[in-house]
Amino acid sequence: MTPDVAAAFASVALANVTREYPRKLDHLLVAPLTEFNERVLHPAFYGSYDWHSAVHMHWLLVRVLRLHPGLPEAAAIQAVLDEHFAPGCIAAEHRYFHDPGHRTFERPYGWAWLLELQAEVLRLAEHTPDAQRWATALGPFADHLAGRMSEFITLAPYPNRIGMHPSTAFGCVLALDYARTAGDKDLSAAIEAAAQKWYGLDRDAPLEYEPSLADFLSPTLVEAQLMREVLAPDAFRHWLSIFLPHGLGPLATLPVVTDRADAQLVHLDGLSLSRAWALRRIAAALGNDDPNHGLFKAVADLHLAAGLPQVAGGDYVGEHWLASFAALALGDVP
Repeated sequence: MTPDVAAAFASVALANVTREYPRKLDHLLVAPLTEFNERVLHPAFYGSYDWHSAVHMHWLLVRVLRLHPGLPEAAAIQAVLDEHFAPGCIAAEHRYFHDPGHRTFERPYGWAWLLELQAEVLRLAEHTPDAQRWATALGPFADHLAGRMSEFITLAPYPNRIGMHPSTAFGCVLALDYARTAGDKDLSAAIEAAAQKWYGLDRDAPLEYEPSLADFLSPTLVEAQLMREVLAPDAFRHWLSIFLPHGLGPLATLPVVTDRADAQLVHLDGLSLSRAWALRRIAAALGNDDPNHGLFKAVADLHLAAGLPQVAGGDYVGEHWLASFAALALGDVP
């Protein structure tokens, strides 16, 4: 992520996290006159079209600040984070998740992004002392969702093999990053056990069924990405050779996006970016001597080149979230 790219991402995210409308509501009314004003219910994450997008666009601001602390936008980023991560705002967000009527709200996608946000804040706090106050404010909320995530995946007998928000593999990839960063051994162990239970015996991924019309994740690649995280290198290479015995097949072909003003169809731009992210990480795990290493990197670069131009300047239904997936694909290096 170069300084110019970081600055562009920061501008998009700063505009989004404070934009209240349009807002997609996901709230269970349990009685007459129940409060449903998003700014009241979600004083930290009221922007960016929906709750989970607000969370991962805040993550993007934290990542930009960590990788490029000298950006001209740094002061504006810090001001927004100070306001939105104020203890009272985060406490209100935390209380919302304690309500019995909100037990499954944003499970597991939003939960995982909140955990990934805290992981990024913790990394920033290692060399930016001011960020410690954000980590302290977010800490109890993240602890709560980590426990909920651990309980959920332990009880789930099956994974959700889908290229959208309910994906258990994607949620576990992000949550595992948090668990390892925060030293949450219980969550790490739960994710590792669930991955083996759900995916350990998978063979011959049905590539011909991808993509579905509104996918922004590849069920195949995000599963492989999770197994890359939980298996030793040799064991992962063996697992992948059985899971993808004939290579990438149609996963190497760019998705076709026919209407970027359609909130569902524009997901396919995100698919290009998330495929690039997964393929880069899988290629790195395979090593230079693996015959698939060069192919996976080349396909990742193709998808990244297709997805990056769609991050800004398009319709808000894509602009409110795509930059965060672009940042995932670009990696953790300035």
